[in-house]
Amino acid sequence: MAKLNTFKNGSGSTGTKKAKNTTLSYQKRSARKSFDQINFSEGQRKALKILGLFLLLLAGLFAVAFISYLFTWKADQSYIAATNGGWSTLLNTADELHDENTEIPLVENKLGKFGALLANQFIYEWFGVASFLFIVVLFVIGYKFLYKKSILPVWKTLLYSAVTILFLSVTFGFIQDFIYDTPHILEGKFGFWTNQILKSQVGVVGTAGLLIFILLTALVLLYNLDLKWSFQSNKGEVEEDEEEDEEFIEDSLTSHSNTINKQRTNEVATHTYSHPVEEPSARNSFTEKEEIEEPEDLTISLPLSVNTPKPTPVAPVVESDEIAFSIEEPEFEEPEETAVGPDLTVAKVVEEKAISANDLVEKFGEYDPKLDLSGYKYPTLDLLKEYGTGKITINQQELEANKNRIVETLRNYSIEIEHIKATIGPTVTLYEIIPKPGVRISKIKNLEDDIALSLAALGIRIIAPMPGKGTIGIEVPNSSPEMVSMRSILATEKFQKTEMDLPIALGKTISNEVYIADLAKMPHLLVAGATGQGKSVGINAILTSLLFKKHPAELKFVLVDPKKVELSLFKKIERHFLAKLPNEDEAIITDTKKVINTLNSLCIEMDQRYDLLKNAQVRNLKEYNAKFINRRLNPEEGHRFLPFIVLIIDEFADLMMTAGKEVETPIARLAQLARAVGIHLVIATQRPSVNIITGTIKANFPARLAFRVLSKVDSRTILDSGGADQLIGRGDMLLATGSDLIRIQCAFVDTPEVDEVSEFIGSQRGYPSAHYLPEYVDPNGDGEGISDFDPADRDQLFEEAARLIVMHQQGSTSLIQRKLKLGYNRAGRIIDQLEAAGIVGPFEGSKAREVLYPDDYSLEQYLETLRKDN
Repeated sequence: MAKLNTFKNGSGSTGTKKAKNTTLSYQKRSARKSFDQINFSEGQRKALKILGLFLLLLAGLFAVAFISYLFTWKADQSYIAATNGGWSTLLNTADELHDENTEIPLVENKLGKFGALLANQFIYEWFGVASFLFIVVLFVIGYKFLYKKSILPVWKTLLYSAVTILFLSVTFGFIQDFIYDTPHILEGKFGFWTNQILKSQVGVVGTAGLLIFILLTALVLLYNLDLKWSFQSNKGEVEEDEEEDEEFIEDSLTSHSNTINKQRTNEVATHTYSHPVEEPSARNSFTEKEEIEEPEDLTISLPLSVNTPKPTPVAPVVESDEIAFSIEEPEFEEPEETAVGPDLTVAKVVEEKAISANDLVEKFGEYDPKLDLSGYKYPTLDLLKEYGTGKITINQQELEANKNRIVETLRNYSIEIEHIKATIGPTVTLYEIIPKPGVRISKIKNLEDDIALSLAALGIRIIAPMPGKGTIGIEVPNSSPEMVSMRSILATEKFQKTEMDLPIALGKTISNEVYIADLAKMPHLLVAGATGQGKSVGINAILTSLLFKKHPAELKFVLVDPKKVELSLFKKIERHFLAKLPNEDEAIITDTKKVINTLNSLCIEMDQRYDLLKNAQVRNLKEYNAKFINRRLNPEEGHRFLPFIVLIIDEFADLMMTAGKEVETPIARLAQLARAVGIHLVIATQRPSVNIITGTIKANFPARLAFRVLSKVDSRTILDSGGADQLIGRGDMLLATGSDLIRIQCAFVDTPEVDEVSEFIGSQRGYPSAHYLPEYVDPNGDGEGISDFDPADRDQLFEEAARLIVMHQQGSTSLIQRKLKLGYNRAGRIIDQLEAAGIVGPFEGSKAREVLYPDDYSLEQYLETLRKDN
């Protein structure tokens, strides 16, 4: 009794000492367990926060992969089975979409291949749906490292999660045998084989008994379950920390447990016991230390966690909820009754402001046409080969000998020279001479063959006078020409940093300078040259340079190859860069009839683009796309991002011989008008005669590229001047742009290089199909096109579009686009179906189609007839 009274009065040392020991013990445990009390350096703190961010990100990725796998496990397992495990293909750049040339199924997991492989490994190969606990473990540890606070005890979470994962996997494996038509992803292989081993040893009943024993054992350890199936924790307060429970039980053997419990909850109950002053002060000092240190750490972690800028301790959560309720009630109740009018006015202002382009850009950013293929990778220079040294070798003896022969030949004809200099190129050396006063230039030009004879050269070209210079140029082929590789041209800073819309790297000039032209400003290019002189290599160089510089969303090619073998290498990039007519199997056009339809389809595309430019009040494609990117054009009105379209015809002479006017008319229209709407033409031919390159076509091709031709007549046909017949071949060419005539050595790109570039692009993820051009139906066709539409394949909006057309009495594709909010291709197909059904008339160029039904009543009767026929 004396001891008890002493403790009650607080005057003895026994109770005080025990209370102090209890408080100090609690502080030691807290300090040992508190992450904040460890003295980390600044670098270690940053490293732990970065590790925490990484673990939280990993938890999120696991969650996305696992949840998606529950719905896509069939497709994901099919892909993994087809790739023999799948992990070896993780870094493979093969196209993930279904392609007719491969049998690998499509991965449907929201996290792609990595998500499918990860989820399959954890859920199917290992522990089944119990693997979701890994997400909890990663989140708890990541949160601990980032904010230095524990949502759950870390070590207990690891231990309990490990035991629970194993137990659930085995339990689901046991239940799996009694459930039919259930996917084998509940238990995983661990649960399945563990059950098979247990059942073979102790049978089904023994396995069930073992699982029940493990479950009850866990409940006894966790909740002190007794044999009467009542939980002791229901009679008292459940302890949060097992280590604290054990130490508090030990302390209760020497002191009263009520005192300790009241200290842990920070409640002072003076009516029962009188606590010493040291206990609350010690406890308060520990709490204050946490409250002082926490804000510093939270301030440092703000830049690392954007979504949770102000994390709060676990303890005051209830208090913050109560404050939130007290604040929210007056905010939502009072203004609704007293300020209805102002709220409606503000809403209207906000709605009007949201329509403006600036607000849309601020909210969503500028429109990104590359977003559909945001992961597209441009070809690398490693795909191309390096030919030659890339440096010009100077043969001083050859230069001196050629100079002496030129001077001597001119002196033989009484022509004196004041000065001569040489400019060495990769294949040709330019000798510039300044004759003495009184010498007629025409006299020197007439000596072209004599100089060639004296030099014993393959071909001499005299430029008299040279543009912009007071000299006369004599171009002499080198005895050992240097090959110009495409890789050396594309690797130059001039090409890498060019701002041209459609840069084409042609090669090097006679002064050894890289020559890059802008096809958008040419705006069309006419290529001619005899067989074997480098014409096909030149076209490959044009295509390759554009592929290295442009994104698939910015550029589309229409390839016409009557020879069927020259452009076949580019078939692999069909879903990235090629454009074709709808319902066509091949994107590279080889049939003459399809060429005519494609050219007329491009004319329709040109007319539509001009309509869009007119509605947008701009003058060219560049201004239109800039306006669309800045969200100043409404897609619901038919506006869309317009890529450049480059039409390349490899052998134009064959088309002119087989089709004639049917090809010349659309080509002439495109050459005259298409430049402003981003459609550019590259036409190549072996025969630059007047019946192939007519005056109408030639007048609209100011840029002409001439390889070596066989006669002066052909040279004058293509260049309007001589010189192309004196080229040395093997890529030696003349480029005429206006009045300028530039000699260039074409960059060489071999067929295997083109194949590798096409393979690199084609192996990446692309669009579902090639870019579709507008449908065109030949009025003189032989049953191909709209007349063969199957009634069963009519569009779902066929009848609605028919009513719309009859109501407005206007057979227009753009009308269907605007009213039904469809894309152009689908609207065009509906128009063609309406024509096949006899509701609208045939295509009449820029005019709207004729509507063949005057009112809705007659249309409904006809539609009813169509339904009965189907």
